[in-house]
Formats: sequence, structure tokens, C-alpha cells
Amino acid sequence: MLAEVTTQAVQALGPAAFAWLGAGLAVGLGTLGSGVGIGIIFGKSIESAARQPEALPLVQRLMFTGFALVEAQALYALLITFILLAKK
Repeated sequence: MLAEVTTQAVQALGPAAFAWLGAGLAVGLGTLGSGVGIGIIFGKSIESAARQPEALPLVQRLMFTGFALVEAQALYALLITFILLAKK
């Protein structure tokens, strides 16, 4: 019963609708995770710099490395979005 309803829904909407839905979910969830991660990274680096000002160069280097890695997640989500939209 459920498989029949799902098949009818897919045929009614078409693959383009699911590509748009998947693209929106990919970019939305990908950037949501990146935003939370970047907030945590910068918050903790400011906190550690306030506690130990002499360790600021090391903290900044690690902060920007972490930022680049987390930001890559958002760029991969955007890449997947473009791939999904190109398939429609």
C-alpha cells in the first residue's frame, strides 16, 4: 500500500521536483551545520584568547584552520546543490 502511494507520488511530481527538494535540503542543512560550527570555533577562540593572551598566535592559526575545514562543508553542500539542479 505504502509503496503504491509512493510510486504514484513520484510519478505525479516528477524527478525535477525531487531534485529541487534535495537541493534545498542539501544547501540548507549544510550551511546550518557550518554556521553552528563557525560560531563554536570563533566563540571558543575568543574565550581562549581572553584566558591566555600570550597564546594568541597559536589560537589564531588553529582558528583559521578550523574555519577553513568547516567552511568546506558549506561549499560541498553548494556543489551538491548545483549537481542536483543540473540533473533536472
